Amino acid sequence: LRRLDLLTAEEASRAQEASSLPEQVRAVVDVLAGKGSHACQSLQTFIETTNSQLYLHISVYEPMVQKHLESLQSYYGNGLETGPLQRLTNLLLVEGLTDIQQKEHDILQMEATKGLRNMSKSIPLEKLFLPLSKVSIPPRISVTIGVAGIGKSTLVKLFVYTWAKREINRDIIFVLPLTFRELNAYEKLSAERLICSAFPHITEPNYISAGAARTLLILDGLDEFKTPLDFSNTVVCTDPKKEIQVDNLITNIIRGNLLRDASVWVTSRPTAASQIPGGLVDRMTEIRGFGAAEMKDFLDQMFLDNRDLSSQVLHHIRANRTLHVMCTVPAFCWISGSSIAYYLKNSTDQSQETPVIPKTLSEIYSYYFKMALSGDWPEKPRETLRIEQAVNNSKKIVGSLGRLAFYGLLKKKHVFYEQDMKAYGIDLSLLQSSLCSRLLLKEETQSSTAYYFSHLTIQEFLAALYYYTAAKRAIFDLFTESGVSWPKLGFLNHFKSAVQRSLQAEDRQLDVFVRFLAGLLSPQVNKLLSGWLLVKDEHNSFRSQAISFLQGCLNTDYVISSRAVNTMHCLYEIQHTEIAKTVEEAMKNESLAGMLTPVNCSALAYLLQVSDVCMEETNLSNCLTYNVCKSLLSQLLFCQNLRLDNNQFKDNAMELLGSVLSGKDCQIQKLR
Repeated sequence: LRRLDLLTAEEASRAQEASSLPEQVRAVVDVLAGKGSHACQSLQTFIETTNSQLYLHISVYEPMVQKHLESLQSYYGNGLETGPLQRLTNLLLVEGLTDIQQKEHDILQMEATKGLRNMSKSIPLEKLFLPLSKVSIPPRISVTIGVAGIGKSTLVKLFVYTWAKREINRDIIFVLPLTFRELNAYEKLSAERLICSAFPHITEPNYISAGAARTLLILDGLDEFKTPLDFSNTVVCTDPKKEIQVDNLITNIIRGNLLRDASVWVTSRPTAASQIPGGLVDRMTEIRGFGAAEMKDFLDQMFLDNRDLSSQVLHHIRANRTLHVMCTVPAFCWISGSSIAYYLKNSTDQSQETPVIPKTLSEIYSYYFKMALSGDWPEKPRETLRIEQAVNNSKKIVGSLGRLAFYGLLKKKHVFYEQDMKAYGIDLSLLQSSLCSRLLLKEETQSSTAYYFSHLTIQEFLAALYYYTAAKRAIFDLFTESGVSWPKLGFLNHFKSAVQRSLQAEDRQLDVFVRFLAGLLSPQVNKLLSGWLLVKDEHNSFRSQAISFLQGCLNTDYVISSRAVNTMHCLYEIQHTEIAKTVEEAMKNESLAGMLTPVNCSALAYLLQVSDVCMEETNLSNCLTYNVCKSLLSQLLFCQNLRLDNNQFKDNAMELLGSVLSGKDCQIQKLR
């Protein structure tokens, strides 16, 4: 309004298009543009006297919107990661969660599906909140899923920053990005206080709660929320000023009892997303992992000054099928790339014994931790602590963080606050150390300081290190935090307890933890970490008995589940590969007939995921009985090209195969 006298008619028209002024003002602006300062005063008087809502919009709401845009541009522009973000501009449109996404650990999902899903459609980021057709309406509740480290928070930052620059979704007046980490700091909130506490410059939250401006509320990281969402027992609340429990507030917002005119976008790991009833979700999307070119670009970005090293790292990743699948996730690709690069640099050092290239998960993380412990970090100059001092410091830090990691894992807790640190006896000054900053990230929110491990697998490896060390001297069950339990003596008893709990856990969230625990008993990991975190050759006392126990877990019955496959992964981590090699050799020679015992069936299910023999075609001709076929059903789902000829199947086996082909998880493209 102040500049109205300086505008030409054409400039006024452009300014109106770029603003959210109501239609009735536009006509008046057209008439008065270029008529001098008197016109501006006339327009202001006209609006004040004839339309108080319009005057509020111009004098209060419009500046508030502008302030919000500037605030988001400043905050998200600085924190946006560089690197290949193209994959985030196109999301996969999915029809709900598959069984494996609802039940399995992220890493098991990746391994079983080879990082792929049968997708027919994708949706550009700028159309995420638009109708899919001319006759449909915009989605109110959108959910975007992705495994840990795939880039959910980066996607949110990219969207918010692009919107704040007014490049996409200009019809949305307010985008309100919140994280569940922030919400964890509150016990009770009202809908309006939720807005004001996160965005103090929004002085009129009723403008949003009343639905006067199109709003998008973003809730990032449902898997990090401290309280499970219970939609079946939601206490209905329709008053935006009433303070209620935060979990109840979220369920009321998603149900549409509060902020009913706002669109809501939730991001989450797949298992946590299953808390939201499918009937409430209007649109579900999934973030895809790296393609081949994107993985190369990412590694080139990591090793900008050494393209040779980048090529070598990529070669090693591609040579290991499981590792290659895992590295489609950016966070895992960074950890693996750093570890392999550290190995390659050290393998050229003639003064040291040539180490073995990391192949197992435990070896990758051992190299990563050794790199962090020794201060030989890619982004910072090498630290010059005396070895003894460095070892003592690192043991203290890893011990403190390990206990936090382990009991956090048991409680499904991945975000921690200062009160958690104090409860676990962690000296806050320790958190300032460079080692700590490499393992534990810190985030300042409006109301508190949040800490979280740089990736879920970092928490799991630290938890395994803590358990491994504590199990050697513990006299009570370590899974009972209070320490009140029947006596449990000896490392092997504690090892068995951990494996059994993993096998019994319905949510499968201990699977990777026990893989790491088994991996700490491997000769290669002991060699890497002895002197730092492990005692040299101590694994020899327990390894053979641990292997026997794991093999005993396979010899049960003809139901080959993901639990059996994970036990095979544990044997691989502990460097006991004889069973898998025997079955793989038989597959190559097409001599599996008659040798598929329960143990060998478990090995076969494992090989279907990891073996190069199964990459182009899975040949199970002339070797399956009805019972064996039934036991392998859940694993056959993920074979893209499957040969089952000459198995003498009758109708009952054909019915089983029919049920597989109609499953949502099924990835079979070709069946012979």
